[in-house]
Amino acid sequence: MPLYYMLNKPAGLITACRDDIRPTIMECLPPELADRLHPVGRLDMDTHGLIILTDDGKLDQALMHPDRHVEKEYFFYAIGVLDGEKIRRLESGVPIDADGKLTRPAVVIPDKTYKVEEIRDFLPEFRRQRYLKNPDGPAFSAFLRIHEGRKHQVKLMLRAVNCRICYLERTAVAGIRLDPMLAPGDFRELTAYEIAVLEKVKESAYNVR
Repeated sequence: MPLYYMLNKPAGLITACRDDIRPTIMECLPPELADRLHPVGRLDMDTHGLIILTDDGKLDQALMHPDRHVEKEYFFYAIGVLDGEKIRRLESGVPIDADGKLTRPAVVIPDKTYKVEEIRDFLPEFRRQRYLKNPDGPAFSAFLRIHEGRKHQVKLMLRAVNCRICYLERTAVAGIRLDPMLAPGDFRELTAYEIAVLEKVKESAYNVR
């Protein structure tokens, strides 16, 4: 039987099975699991959140191929202002590459507004002093749902509307949500329901004509 786990990835680890220089997410697992499992998809080194791990080779194509249109949800804190016009642009598509290709339609869910000082704990250490030069400057939190996975996509989408993400967390993939009881670096097996969700995604992907 295939194995299916979720991991709450902490920042500072790369999403890979092995690396000769940098620590990987597999160091969060006991050796008997690290030897069998591989991550489905990737998160940037400084990004937190949901990683699905499995030994099911078919799941990679079913979840991560761009033609599958699998939904991924992210939560973030950002410096800047998120107004109605910026939401419209993000949801319609913004250019993030040199070729000017627009991102696919997305969903933006505004959360809260802040002053920069109020989110200081979420500011990256190497930029903290720079951001705190304007402690009363605008900041906000929001959720973004996308159906593709271009490199650095979420960060570049917000930069395209003059906002800069300072904390990014993936909260869901294909309807499977990150377990709020998992601390960063913790993992657990997927439930029967979550596995059934993945099986439906796989079935849909491999039945496409």
